[in-house]
Amino acid sequence: MTLKDFSIVIVLVLFSVLGRAQTYTVEGYVYEKASQKPLKSVNVYDKEKGILAQTNALGYFEFETTKPELNLIFYGLQYEILERTIDPTETSSLKVELQALSEELSEVQIIAQKEKVFTLNRLKDVEGTAIYAGKKTEVIQVDQSMANLATNNARQIYSQVAGLNIFQNDDGGLQLNIGGRGLNPNRTANFNTRQNGYDISADVLGYPESYYTPASEGLQQIQIIRGAASLQYGTQFGGLVNFIMKEPNPYKTLEVVTRNTAGSFGLYTNFTSLSGTKGNWSYYTYMNYKRGDGFRPNSEYESINLFSHLGYEFNEKTKLTGEVTYMNYLAQQGGGLTDAMFSEDPYQSNRERNWFEVDWLLYNLKLEHEFSKQTQFTFNFFGLNAERNALGFRTNRVNQIDPDQERDLIVSDFSNFGFETRLLSEYKLFESDATFLIGAKYYDSDNQEQQGAGSDGFGPDFSFRNDEYPGYPNQSEFDLPNTNVAVFGENIFYLNDKFSVTPGFRFEYIKTESDGFFRRINTDAAGNVIDDRTIPDQRSFERSFVLLGLGLSYKPIDDIEMYANISENYRSVTFSDINISNPAFSVDPDITDEEGFTADLGLRGNFNNFLSYDASAFALAYRDRIGFVQKVLDDNRIISERGNVGDAMIYGVESLFDFNLKKIFSLGSSYSLNYFVNTSVINSEYTNSQRPGIEGNNVEFVPDLNLKTGARFAFKNFGASIQYSYLSDQFTDATNSVEAGLSGVIGEIPQYDVLDFSMSYRYKNFKLETGVNNLLDEAYFTRRATGYPGPGIIPSAPRNWYATLEIEF
Repeated sequence: MTLKDFSIVIVLVLFSVLGRAQTYTVEGYVYEKASQKPLKSVNVYDKEKGILAQTNALGYFEFETTKPELNLIFYGLQYEILERTIDPTETSSLKVELQALSEELSEVQIIAQKEKVFTLNRLKDVEGTAIYAGKKTEVIQVDQSMANLATNNARQIYSQVAGLNIFQNDDGGLQLNIGGRGLNPNRTANFNTRQNGYDISADVLGYPESYYTPASEGLQQIQIIRGAASLQYGTQFGGLVNFIMKEPNPYKTLEVVTRNTAGSFGLYTNFTSLSGTKGNWSYYTYMNYKRGDGFRPNSEYESINLFSHLGYEFNEKTKLTGEVTYMNYLAQQGGGLTDAMFSEDPYQSNRERNWFEVDWLLYNLKLEHEFSKQTQFTFNFFGLNAERNALGFRTNRVNQIDPDQERDLIVSDFSNFGFETRLLSEYKLFESDATFLIGAKYYDSDNQEQQGAGSDGFGPDFSFRNDEYPGYPNQSEFDLPNTNVAVFGENIFYLNDKFSVTPGFRFEYIKTESDGFFRRINTDAAGNVIDDRTIPDQRSFERSFVLLGLGLSYKPIDDIEMYANISENYRSVTFSDINISNPAFSVDPDITDEEGFTADLGLRGNFNNFLSYDASAFALAYRDRIGFVQKVLDDNRIISERGNVGDAMIYGVESLFDFNLKKIFSLGSSYSLNYFVNTSVINSEYTNSQRPGIEGNNVEFVPDLNLKTGARFAFKNFGASIQYSYLSDQFTDATNSVEAGLSGVIGEIPQYDVLDFSMSYRYKNFKLETGVNNLLDEAYFTRRATGYPGPGIIPSAPRNWYATLEIEF
């Protein structure tokens, strides 16, 4: 469906919209009962619907409602919960006093308090200086998850996000690899990945891969906004993944949390955080260390991740925060497998000299200012200095034994900075509410990439040895500067209290450059050099365009919403991929950018606090989709080539249903019991292609069925969960190859299913978590890597256990 078609639908809907209902404003202050001190960060909830507001530094809160009666809950950390019923037609200004908690509270009382805290599964229409009305949004409450957080187990953490496809080959959780709707999961490159609202990937344009993943134990939420996020956050087809870190404790000057985890295959992790508030200053910082031997030979790893947040509140309207993140990890890589090798022994390795190192430094400075209750402004400055080193023996014959000669070395340096500024204002238009957002982003990067001969040793020596091996063929060196300027805007028009329309735009200016050389060496059958040339390569690609989008939201009653959106998308080809020589595949020299759109139509809500649901249909259209095809050369050799395959359409239905079974079985207040089922049914097809044998084929990374289901049970301070995951088979190249021969790079990923179990118990300031992942010990794989950590099949972890002890004081 085109944007023109959607505008026609809007016109038809507008004529059927009813008049505007009466809106009431409720405001008030929250104080500590004994000292009468104002309390900030107190959440105000509607008992039926969810959070309405949060108090500021003066204890002030404000929200609007159309209800003639409200059951409000006031919740602040370390304070007793207060419930109050009000009539907004008679009471618009409140004074609320909260009683400090007694230190002698029993475990049962603590659990009862937590049960009353409502958690949001979706973002509101407006959050801070961002607009989400009419978009498909999902929010994971990480700090309430029963997942294996120590190893960032994505299969568990993202279990209730519909349709996600996950590469599951990293038992240490060093990298996140998620995709969906036919998007390659590799390093989450098809999403715009952010941390507290700023970019964290290597290069948003030239190399949008995320080698850094925040420690899940330090996360409060993970926000996921699907393709329509392209208007506010970037042009990517996937949308946005935004990691929200935990906030400083507003009630203590020092809070310490330490978590130690041990598990299978030599796993050990430590997570220690410090948090607090003193006057106008607040801070949150953590250190996360992990090491392990890996579940295959030659797969040891060690990493350290440091994060620091420091905030200063000038007054109730202005706040300045700064953040610094550092991560370093070194991992040995056991290499990839062929189909035959995987069938023989899925956990074998014939590579012991392959190493991978990442060094990541992020920094951010954010200014938040409230001009008035209706107008807010943010300025976000961010930057990255990082390095990625890959060393090892790669060949298009995965089963070939390493000859212990010089290794291939790729060194990438990433240096970028930018800023993003946003202004959001609520106003009246013809006596109806409206919200306007305008923003701009500037991004500048200056990256270098070098490939050449490494040492012939066994250890992680990331120094070039081109002088020692002058005949080494894979030599190149490039400067890769990029510049991006974007202006974006959206506006919510509330036509009445039930229906809203949100049009938006994004203007993009992109300039990508490549300046360097590569060396081409040809040999005869005996290995003698017959041609040795150094070829300069300079490219400059400049373009500008406008993306348009539209969102619709209709809420006939409080707990039901029908939403629809459509948004154009764009993904620029990365020069860094093209300039690297890879024996596992070749690159079409005419490769160019991808274009298309995404659309959603869905129904979501909450039924009587018994069922939470979100069911939607989607469509994703590609023009010039990039992928792999099998190509026959003049000498009858068959190679894999990466390039623009053709136009494709991906469409399907995604749904999440979460049942509160406690109501059915009439369980007491000490119990909770939930069952969820997360289903994605997708169809895909290449509708047009200039390449032979492609049209009519299935699109890569699209399992017909993606199912995750499970149950969560709690009694007092004990909790347990079980989760089952199933994905049907999927292809990894456009020619729909089933087996990949000696390379293992392309071919089918067979169907697989996995069962996970976890449980936890809390006693006062102690918490014990344990579990078993892949309980049935399924041998499977989810990834065929084209480069490191392969090339070839990368197996997933067998049965493994973990145990975590948390102490808070």
